Amino acid sequence: MVARAWVAAASVGRVTTFPSQRRRHPSPAALIALSAATSLVAALVPSAASAAVTASGHSGGPKPVHTHVPTLDARATLSADFLAEGPASGAQMTPANGRTGPFDGQVIPGFSAMLDNGDGTFWAQPDNGFGSKGNSADFLLRNYLVQPDWQTVEGGSGEIEVLSHISYNDRNDVLDFPIVNEDTDERLLTGADFDIESVVRAKDGTFWVGEEFGPFLLHFDEDGTLLEKPYPLTGAQSPQNPYLGGAQPTVAASRGFEAMAGSRDGRFLYPVLEGAYLADTDQRRRVINEFDTRKGAYTGRTWSYQTDLAANVIGDAFTTRDGDLLLIERDDFEGDQSVIKRVYEVSLGKRTDAEGFLEKSLVLDALRIDNPHGIDAGEGYGLGETYSLPVQSFETVLQLRDGRLLIGNDNNFPGNDARNTGTPDDTEFAIVDLQRTKTTADALTVVAHRGASGYRPEHTLAAYETAITQCAEYIEPDVVSTKDGVLVARHENEIGGTTDVAAHPEFADRRTTKMIDGVQVTGWFTEDFTLAELRTLRAEERLPQVRPQSAAFDGLYGIPTLDEVMDLARHSQTCDGRPVGVYPETKHPTYFDGIGLSLEEPLVAELGRNGLDRRDAPVILQSFETGNLRDLNEMTDVPLGQLVNSSGAPYDLVAAGDDRTYADLVTAEGLAEIAGYADGLGAEKSVIIPRNADGTLAEPSDVVDDAHRAGLIVHAWTFRVENQFLAADFRSSTDPNAPGDLAGEIRAFLETGIDGFFSDNPDIGAATAAEPIAAQ
Repeated sequence: MVARAWVAAASVGRVTTFPSQRRRHPSPAALIALSAATSLVAALVPSAASAAVTASGHSGGPKPVHTHVPTLDARATLSADFLAEGPASGAQMTPANGRTGPFDGQVIPGFSAMLDNGDGTFWAQPDNGFGSKGNSADFLLRNYLVQPDWQTVEGGSGEIEVLSHISYNDRNDVLDFPIVNEDTDERLLTGADFDIESVVRAKDGTFWVGEEFGPFLLHFDEDGTLLEKPYPLTGAQSPQNPYLGGAQPTVAASRGFEAMAGSRDGRFLYPVLEGAYLADTDQRRRVINEFDTRKGAYTGRTWSYQTDLAANVIGDAFTTRDGDLLLIERDDFEGDQSVIKRVYEVSLGKRTDAEGFLEKSLVLDALRIDNPHGIDAGEGYGLGETYSLPVQSFETVLQLRDGRLLIGNDNNFPGNDARNTGTPDDTEFAIVDLQRTKTTADALTVVAHRGASGYRPEHTLAAYETAITQCAEYIEPDVVSTKDGVLVARHENEIGGTTDVAAHPEFADRRTTKMIDGVQVTGWFTEDFTLAELRTLRAEERLPQVRPQSAAFDGLYGIPTLDEVMDLARHSQTCDGRPVGVYPETKHPTYFDGIGLSLEEPLVAELGRNGLDRRDAPVILQSFETGNLRDLNEMTDVPLGQLVNSSGAPYDLVAAGDDRTYADLVTAEGLAEIAGYADGLGAEKSVIIPRNADGTLAEPSDVVDDAHRAGLIVHAWTFRVENQFLAADFRSSTDPNAPGDLAGEIRAFLETGIDGFFSDNPDIGAATAAEPIAAQ
């Protein structure tokens, strides 16, 4: 809906001429490429109507991008309270959401893996039942044959029918450790024996099952009878492993083979560890293994996959018709707390990134699927014009024979209530079509200020992901350093107001007073904490009285590193199918230089590690100081932005005894000087349109025109919906925290010719940026 800024102006048809004296780097017009076109399958567009927009009245005409829009084609559910035939189950489960066991039959707590039979039916396999070895002894391990009556635009009940099942068993007495049904003839396996999670059907019709107590690979015949002893993975043992003895586990509980895919020829299996090895120094690493079914042994070949966050897990794997792997990556949140519910694609035969991880591309974000047909089949969170699957355990993905994707959930009965609070989630299937669409972007740039900070605690991956779903083009992390030199995203290096650090007695003695840019500040500071220590903290809303809806998410999310923010951005797409940009601001660079924690070198290093240290990358670096931008101009080719306030002066100039202020920087002469080391100007709103004494907007200044004459792009900051942040013309009442007419204020500033803007409310910003387009 909105377009690339300085680096991508040419890619959307804008003609931007940079003066030769500005920077020594080549003109971006000579270097720009449409990086968004690298993977058509990876596009994310929440609404085809909102994406299919044409150019606004800004200079130049945007060029269209061909992309794929995940679109809901069909949906079906199985009631959470459905009971299959069999003995009572759930006697030891934890009661939740109004449900207490035991139940008169076998609960079906969702499905962790599915197989397409090609005739409208599917094999659907639950996991071990009620979540642990200790409470699932009465849950029988089964694989159910199911048939959805899909609700589509043409009708359908939207119900899933359970036709039959096979029961996994050890009637051949293969196992050499005790099981729950040890002394019975059938020796039916239960959730206290194995935690089955993934399944692949072999060419001969037998089933290979991945499980987590070992973790083991289990081989069953087509009727569910165990054929061979479990195959362990050398070096991988969970706390529940029956052979563990006195050894220490190397894999955490419930972090075994949640996901497994098979090769197209059926010979190899690719079981994926759901979590990291306990001793791995990189807790974002997930290992993909290769198992040879002919030889009955692991080949020793492995691949490394990096999750967006260390806490994320791999939910499922599937081999596509092209031989690539689809992987579900998810967090453990549900409902509106969800951040990552995604399907990524990797190729085991292609190159890895600079850190040795498989390159991954986004196929779909399950939190943002277009639903133009209004397929709901019920009510609850995530249903409507945009469909989402915001369940905790998003654990099923498979490619149907027509190329569409089927996704589904394990509902962890009765604990999950993502759709309706207090009501257990149903088991849910959805068919998603990746429709090919041509989109065109507006020439304006919407930057999510600290993420969607009007809706989630700022500088969290939740805020950044929300901003992406709200059609921001760039996400903006403020950058500070830890004690051990790692760059993290925080508004300030003082974190007492944005984290729960005050509630940690172990850090009470870290509270101190420092002089930051000439101002005395008391609190806790990132430079006094290692990254490991900061990982123990949780983010909190900075303005809880102003934004109580955001404060409701306090205590959920950690402090992300800059690397994690960059990873999220480069593995995401904007609403118009282009790469999401990153817009880091270096905070207090003179101060950090003074304590031996320079920001510039690690920042450029992070760009390099993420493949973003290039002129055409969707990155803009910004600062309120001038000296570090001059340094960065010598260190990197990415575009730079000089921030200016409506009062005060850059602290590096103050420290050097230079009496120039921000007001001096925005004169025609000052702007020409900025153009020598930077590409753009990030101006506080009042610099562009001053306010009268009564708080209303006055006449615009000449800054935008002068900046454009100097060859600078202009982005204005910061647009917020609450009355206290708006000009008096756009306030709705005298209540400072009530929402006002943010769209109206943005429209007024767009009239000045700005090229983009920062907003805490990127949904309103993106919608307003599209208005001139829709009017044409």
